[in-house]
Amino acid sequence: MAALIRALTYASVFIGLLLVFVPARVLERTGVVRPEVGAVQIFAIVAGAAGGVLVLWCVLTFAFAGKGTPAPFDPPRRLVVRGPYRFSRNPMYIGAALVLAGVSLYFESPALAGYTVLFLIVVHLFIRLYEEPTLRGTFGEEYEAYCREVGRWLPRRRARPPTEPPAGPPVPPAPPPA
Repeated sequence: MAALIRALTYASVFIGLLLVFVPARVLERTGVVRPEVGAVQIFAIVAGAAGGVLVLWCVLTFAFAGKGTPAPFDPPRRLVVRGPYRFSRNPMYIGAALVLAGVSLYFESPALAGYTVLFLIVVHLFIRLYEEPTLRGTFGEEYEAYCREVGRWLPRRRARPPTEPPAGPPVPPAPPPA
């Protein structure tokens, strides 16, 4: 329970600062006003909401499966490879970028789109220069095996193991044309 409280607290600060406060300041400084709601805005709301759900799923997975938080100063005690981490090693950042992209699209704001790109660049550098080396040092071969199986950003297509039978019954050959 303590891990959950810590995870939700740190996530609230992260979300509040990077996904609410900074984007609001960007919009304020660029003079963007709320647009009429149309198809683009509806799509943006769906994308942003999907990103928010993904971030929350990641935070809960860190708390329950990893017994820790997403914060670098209070990391999980176990390597988290469940939930959304089965598909990507960095789903929380993907979710955050979806939120930012959704807000950027909703307001049709080039400045906020630039902030989203900057966010992704900084996050990528943070992952490469800090997170990955730290996880390798902490979890060793377990993390190396995870890296071989799961992509940094995008899911990897997995080949079916040779011992697994093909899905469904065999298809008989077509009869020759008459």
